Amino acid sequence: MTKLVFLTGASSGIGQALAVRFYQAGYRLALVARQPFDLLAWASAAGWQVGRFRVYCADVAVIDSIVGAAKACIEEQGVPDVVIACAGISVGVDSARRQDLDVMARVFALNNLGMAATFHAFLDAMRSRGSGTVVGIASVNAVRGFPGHGAYCASKAAVISYCESLRVEMRGTGVRVVTISPGYVDTPLTRGNRYSMPFLMPPTAFADRAFIAIEAGASYRVIPWQMAIVARILRMLPNPVFDRLFAGRPRKRKADET
Repeated sequence: MTKLVFLTGASSGIGQALAVRFYQAGYRLALVARQPFDLLAWASAAGWQVGRFRVYCADVAVIDSIVGAAKACIEEQGVPDVVIACAGISVGVDSARRQDLDVMARVFALNNLGMAATFHAFLDAMRSRGSGTVVGIASVNAVRGFPGHGAYCASKAAVISYCESLRVEMRGTGVRVVTISPGYVDTPLTRGNRYSMPFLMPPTAFADRAFIAIEAGASYRVIPWQMAIVARILRMLPNPVFDRLFAGRPRKRKADET
């Protein structure tokens, strides 16, 4: 049977580009969206074959919602060969503002708990089958904590640690765990950034490279590779140097900023 990929965050940006890339590779698709009719309209406009994909309505930040979508996928399409937890948000926060604590809770609920819940329903079935790949989308921003960006940086650092833990747990089961850390990709998530974005790449180019890494079962991959060097340099900077360099960096827009 044709391979199946289950993908969250397919409505826009990186997730949508990955959906296109897997469709082009001949996969069947199980796509998750909070607004399924918009995603269906987009796929129809793109000329996708009706029998090649299904859309499931779920809020990834709500555990029972995404678990329900995963179970529906298994019942209707079978156990996926690849599961990609791509849904995520990036919002500026200030811990001195009470309302931003709620924003942080939403970021962690979606970027972290939502990822674990996305994988949850498939792990036992993949282990029983002896094959499968789960993919966590992290970020190069996980390497350091940038000012005004604490929720996102912390959540993506947690993605890397979580996927590493899961990778070791799955060792010997036939289930592969892939972590991908994008650099800057030209998506709605990044277009509002008020700081420079080196090596900015189009989402199609990112999707091509990510697809190769996923198919190869790479344990960890930074895309583009140049950002891996940037991240390594940033990680090696002494704290006083890092603090001085980035203290004046423009902040990420907060949820109530336009």
